[in-house]
Amino acid sequence: MPRGEPSVAASGEWRDEDGVRKPAGEAHAWWPGTNQTVCGLALSRSRLYRFHHIPWPDSFPESGGAADEVQRVCPKCRAGTGKGQGRSWQRTSPRP
Repeated sequence: MPRGEPSVAASGEWRDEDGVRKPAGEAHAWWPGTNQTVCGLALSRSRLYRFHHIPWPDSFPESGGAADEVQRVCPKCRAGTGKGQGRSWQRTSPRP
């Protein structure tokens, strides 16, 4: 499995005032060097744009990064990269 931080693949793209490509539409986590997202979508068949230069956490709307035009972050990719909302439960007395 690839190491490091995943990049972004998205259903659309836009350019900021400096001409830098940024993701739009639905954002997915993607390991550069592979042809599928973390949730299993094939990049070519899904017609997703690749953004090598944008790290995955910058696609979250709450990050304020490159997420100005991102309408939805894939929940499967978010969970698969460990960048979810956190645990909603905690084990207090695990079995031995």
